[in-house]
Amino acid sequence: MLSTEQIIDIMSKQGLRITDQRRTLAKLFAEAPGYLTAKDVYEYMERKYSGLSFDTVYRNLRVMQELGVLEQIVFEDGVKFKSHCSQDHHHHHMICLQCEKTYPIAFCPMDMTDMPEEFQVIRHKFEVFGYCKECLAQQAGYNSEEGVPVGGDGKEGPALHLKKKAVSTAVGKHQ
Repeated sequence: MLSTEQIIDIMSKQGLRITDQRRTLAKLFAEAPGYLTAKDVYEYMERKYSGLSFDTVYRNLRVMQELGVLEQIVFEDGVKFKSHCSQDHHHHHMICLQCEKTYPIAFCPMDMTDMPEEFQVIRHKFEVFGYCKECLAQQAGYNSEEGVPVGGDGKEGPALHLKKKAVSTAVGKHQ
């Protein structure tokens, strides 16, 4: 995840005026262990800045997302935001629905997509939702390997890598 300073630096370099409220937003997202809804952010900001409107908060979230400092993910229960990954290469994520731990996917599925010639891709998103090993064990009530209760920590997990052989096999099955 990006640090508070990195978020502020990106916003500043893009010409955004750095107000005290935007510094607070940058700090909130740099330190948040998981995803936040606009309502979560509004309730946090409202405690520090009385009279702040929900529209102002949401507008700032949108601007920060457009500048690339926040990622916006659509969960089953609504839109949530998180500080952008500090990884500087194009990638996607698998996200645990319970602890919201994210696992980077080390390849882009768009490379395996057969795009029609008459379609120009401007941007794309690819997220996979499921349950991490720890949350599956927690749902069962224990870790079967160690016999102890476990839970997610909200941190980034290991990357998913797809071997070339698996890619060619997967592509061959779909042709």
